[in-house]
Amino acid sequence: MKRFRRLRSANIRSFVQENHLSAADLWQPFFVLEGKGKQEAIESMPGMNRFSVDLLLKEIESYVRLGGKGGVFFGLSSQKDPLATNAYNSKGPIAQAIKSIKKNFPDFLVITDVCLCAYTNHGHCGIVEGQDVHNDKTLDILAKMALCHAQAGADLVAPSDMMDFRVQHIRQALDQENFTNVGILSYAVKYASAYYGPFREAAHSGAQFGDRKTYQMDPANSREALKEARQDVEEGADMIMVKPALAYLDIINQLRRELTVPIVAYNVSGEYSMVKAASQKGWIKEEDIVLESLLSMKRAGADIIISYHSKDALKWLQK
Repeated sequence: MKRFRRLRSANIRSFVQENHLSAADLWQPFFVLEGKGKQEAIESMPGMNRFSVDLLLKEIESYVRLGGKGGVFFGLSSQKDPLATNAYNSKGPIAQAIKSIKKNFPDFLVITDVCLCAYTNHGHCGIVEGQDVHNDKTLDILAKMALCHAQAGADLVAPSDMMDFRVQHIRQALDQENFTNVGILSYAVKYASAYYGPFREAAHSGAQFGDRKTYQMDPANSREALKEARQDVEEGADMIMVKPALAYLDIINQLRRELTVPIVAYNVSGEYSMVKAASQKGWIKEEDIVLESLLSMKRAGADIIISYHSKDALKWLQK
């Protein structure tokens, strides 16, 4: 008779473990403010903060000491207008952050979010005409934003707007300016999810009217995910993302079986905040829940995980 428990004893189980978490699997998100000497706690995301560039460098130093190797950067803007003109400001917080990070931590992988929601006065991810988010009129601005980040030194640009054809538009703009080595991580499979709530507060990017259902995916759909991902790869995406992660592990697994490009899972703000709230109530053990959740994303097929838990996870993995 086969006794499967023989491989579960303390001295052997780690040798037969099928999936593992390491620093190379994790990217930490960072929120970047204008100005100097600023650190703002994000109320809906306990433990997370917004930083001006000078204090951001100290936070990254702390993260690097734990083994952190890469981060995703989101900019905040006090200057918002219908055309998101501050999104591609070379003197804005993201461009300045990239330059400072590359000067002080040259090996740190810098991934930048490319989206207009934090820079428009209406909070949508594209140019609005009437009550409609206009797909094609948004593309040039996204390309300008990606190019601004590349010029500052970004390693990867990550369009999260969900406009059709934006990957192709950005790839062409980067190549025309000789940024052929700057990669594109596409938010290819981004669902119109209720799990994003805390992020809207963190990035000051809530929509002033309507919702994002006309451009983000329907949570009821799975076949559509493969269609979206395949098109973005054809347009030039080097990596693709599934967002959110925990409620969409089936989607990650489906894409892993169909595609050969790296797959990134985004463990989003709502997933983070629910764990934090339950932990503060004493209902769960945060460390165990987080590591189990992150491991489930790896098991589903994710190559890389973006998580607000990343810094804490690195501490726990060193035990």
